[in-house]
Amino acid sequence: MSAERLVRDLRRRLTAAGLAGSFLVRDLRSGAEIGIEPDLVHPVASLVKVPLAVAVLDRVEDGRLDGATMIDVEPGRVESAGPMGLTKFRHPARIAVDDLLYLSTAVSDNTAADALFDLVPPEEVHRAVREAGISGITVRHRLRELAETPAERFEPEDVHLAHSLAIGAQTPGRGNAVPQLDVSRANSGTARAFADLLEALWTPARIPAGVAARVRSLMAGNVVRHRLAPDFTSDSSAWSSKTGTLLNFRHEVGVVEHEDGGMFAVAALTESRVPAAVQPAAEAVIGETARALHDYLRA
Repeated sequence: MSAERLVRDLRRRLTAAGLAGSFLVRDLRSGAEIGIEPDLVHPVASLVKVPLAVAVLDRVEDGRLDGATMIDVEPGRVESAGPMGLTKFRHPARIAVDDLLYLSTAVSDNTAADALFDLVPPEEVHRAVREAGISGITVRHRLRELAETPAERFEPEDVHLAHSLAIGAQTPGRGNAVPQLDVSRANSGTARAFADLLEALWTPARIPAGVAARVRSLMAGNVVRHRLAPDFTSDSSAWSSKTGTLLNFRHEVGVVEHEDGGMFAVAALTESRVPAAVQPAAEAVIGETARALHDYLRA
């Protein structure tokens, strides 16, 4: 099957599942790649925690920060919503910078991420990404802003209404009446830019080797494994990744390393046209699409 026919068939499957978005799979050994609209800009939600980890660890590496420094996190001081981690703590906690990195990256803890943003503000994270030679990722705000969407204004049984609002609030030029989904106001990026970042982390030249190794380790420990992991994890391959989810947007970027030495960066940034918070069939199609692109390159 030709690449053009494969992409055409995959677009049809995505549309049938109520999905649109961007995919890019890149062979990190040869540089060959295949994708679907890889240069489309998306709000990136928790994917921003990868650039955040790079910026924080760069400062740990050169001594500007100490990974053992203890940070006091008071309930209510860092006001980020999230399904797990410090967000659910009921009492003050004292946590080392190194452990906040684990919680932010591997557990996708928004409160931990904002504690790190207090140390390295968004504009400095943005600068660190640019200094690493990565264009196409824009860091504008902390994670607490993700807790101020229409979803927080509805009871859990009515959360589908928030998704309807998000889908219906889109404007020309990738804008949205929901600020967190407007690419001109939100943290944003493209599938190609995240593939570039993954390449810089797995074949470090532009990012210090020690920093890249730590970020790879954090991504290998990702506990959120329902999206792409089922299609890329096996006894003969390892999957390291970061997910990002906000309202109708479902993303994941990662690298699959095969036992035979094959290594592929995978970036999937998608949005759903279906007003529902839980969509296991859509999650499956995202994984199947990314895997089909990977298998074409690997053949």
